[in-house]
Amino acid sequence: MLKSLFKKKQYVTVKKIPLDKDDNYSVKPNIPEGKWINCNKCKNIIYIEDLKQNNNVCINCGYHFRIGAKERISQIFDKNTFVTLFDDIVPQNPLQFEGYEEKLALSEKKSGLKEAVITGYGKIHGKMVASAIMDSYFMMGSMGSATGEKITRIIEYATENELPLIIFSASGGARMQEGIFSLMQMAKTSAALAKHSDKGLLYISIITNPTTGGVTASFATLGDIIISEPNSIIGFAGRRVIEGTINQKLPENFQTAEFSKEKGFIDIIVERKDLKTYLSKILILHGVVENV
Repeated sequence: MLKSLFKKKQYVTVKKIPLDKDDNYSVKPNIPEGKWINCNKCKNIIYIEDLKQNNNVCINCGYHFRIGAKERISQIFDKNTFVTLFDDIVPQNPLQFEGYEEKLALSEKKSGLKEAVITGYGKIHGKMVASAIMDSYFMMGSMGSATGEKITRIIEYATENELPLIIFSASGGARMQEGIFSLMQMAKTSAALAKHSDKGLLYISIITNPTTGGVTASFATLGDIIISEPNSIIGFAGRRVIEGTINQKLPENFQTAEFSKEKGFIDIIVERKDLKTYLSKILILHGVVENV
């Protein structure tokens, strides 16, 4: 009985506190730097170490926090099996867009990456796959010419080596600093996927929050199986642009993964903690065997 008094709960949280008599939570409470984080959805305060242990998913409401490509790799692929490819492909400034180099340098410092995607191959429960993992911390995952080139090359690598392909999308759309060079990546990646499909190979697209613009209009929605994490934003044009164009109010859950599944735009929503096992089962069902 005495021991139970000192037993730590699995997770530590601080409940949201009414900030005024109207129970208004619009102003964030003062959170100590580096130890606690405020959930964007339920507004509860979560101990960061507990959040990390829970795959960066809110332990109260299930909100899936954004994660970087490196963390995604550590969650999905078997330990020490992922090998990166095409790291030498880095963004240029073909239009001499003012300030673009500075933005690239800032994004590299923030994300630890040289471009908005990591490409390579690795094992999921022993089954080898080729993969591209986008990172929204690098210029919001925007698709520049180097991004599209890396994704195209990993698709071609998967086709040549007869490997299943998994792409994790996370993007704000085409990269405006590269203009038409960015938009061309939509056609290039789609053409490469067509060749992968013609060879009878499996392509699984995994949509994470957010996936919008040219990425949605190309490789993100061309999967044989399209999976999304809960509450991910999936769309092409922005909500306000659409409402202004059609002169109608859109549903509250418009462009969420749940809305997209209801309309048949995606196949299934899978929570982050279940994703690796779910992918492994799909690979087994499609005849992918474990590699020694």
